[in-house]
Amino acid sequence: MNRGSHMVRAFDEDLRFLSSKIATMGGHAERMVSDAVRALVNSDAGLAESVIAADAVLDDAERDIDDKAVLIIARRQPMAQDLREIIGAIRISADLERVGDLGKNIAKRASAVADKSQPVRLYRGLEALADLALAQLKEVLDAYASRSVDRLVYVRDRDEQIDVMYTSMFRELLTYMMEDPRNITACTHLLFCAKNIERIGDHATNIAETIFYISTGKQMPLERPKDDEANAVIVDQPE
Repeated sequence: MNRGSHMVRAFDEDLRFLSSKIATMGGHAERMVSDAVRALVNSDAGLAESVIAADAVLDDAERDIDDKAVLIIARRQPMAQDLREIIGAIRISADLERVGDLGKNIAKRASAVADKSQPVRLYRGLEALADLALAQLKEVLDAYASRSVDRLVYVRDRDEQIDVMYTSMFRELLTYMMEDPRNITACTHLLFCAKNIERIGDHATNIAETIFYISTGKQMPLERPKDDEANAVIVDQPE
């Protein structure tokens, strides 16, 4: 085998390392969020603690990707799509690390609401919001694995559904707090959890845009729906 073919094979292995690491990070981030929401809904302190501890795995993985990417750029001096692959891996790993942080934040609030009985519909709303955000995250991770851009614009635009659901939950939680001030503490924690889940959808959207750039060398169209209208929600004071 000549030196040129050896270098090409080594470079391909470097790129596969980044892709594999991203896939592992994605699966880990998905599990963290799913487990965090389950710990919150079921008041499972043990599961919440395991989610909090699991965040270190994503932190380490992001550092590994950053270090490897810098090394590849220094050694290989990649251009065009190869360079986009490497820069894209850095961006995606940062988004996935933040998803893990958001899952950890949800888990941290599980104990704060454990002793406060809340209507089942509030928890069901959080679960539905999480299901939507995780479905979006899974779809963009599948697109990264296949480098398919066919549905990326649709996936990004679907973030609107998450924003609408989050605004609805914001309104419902605010109403519930005003009906009975004893609910304020628990509902405030649930509001933060809902916002964390909504942010997961935003990170999935960021990943979709990065994948589109990796595959095409172009930016996605700028029109990005943003229907989080929680800042405009006004609930009338009860008489």
